Amino acid sequence: MSARPNESERVYADGRPLADQPKWCRDFPTDVPADETLARRRFTEFLVLTSGAFVAGQCWIAAKSALRVEETFPERRIAETEAVPPEGVVEFRYPAEHDPCLLIRLKDGRFVAYGQKCSHLACAVIPKPQEGRLFCPCHNGHFEIEEGRPTAGPARRPLPRIQLAVKDGGVYAVGVEHRTV
Repeated sequence: MSARPNESERVYADGRPLADQPKWCRDFPTDVPADETLARRRFTEFLVLTSGAFVAGQCWIAAKSALRVEETFPERRIAETEAVPPEGVVEFRYPAEHDPCLLIRLKDGRFVAYGQKCSHLACAVIPKPQEGRLFCPCHNGHFEIEEGRPTAGPARRPLPRIQLAVKDGGVYAVGVEHRTV
């Protein structure tokens, strides 16, 4: 790396000598050619490091997909079957305490359950079983209640479906199905 140039060798942006420069330029002198060389080097370093980070990230995603292990979920009792009337809704958390979900009993008596976070930006969806939909107020999104598929708004993926088992007079959450279509 070369040594700093003498004051007489410095080149300023407008080409005038230091004595003719404004006060701020005298307080913070910059050698334009040296500054541009340094900026190009820094920019190249930035590009190389950023490209490397992107490659590492893509390799991580590929490795994670290739080594995907079947996830096991605990069986958790959500509600008594008789406690949920047709078009009734029960809020619960599954598989962990930070995962809000909705259990909905449809008009025909079937149970469905979905993760309560919108697949667009994770806003909380509001159940409207009388209207046959789930509503996301953040971007006016709508999901059909039978399958959790988006019908309006910016969401393109369906809501995560909670797999259910009905037995012994209760409704149990037994798994989570993350769907793309």
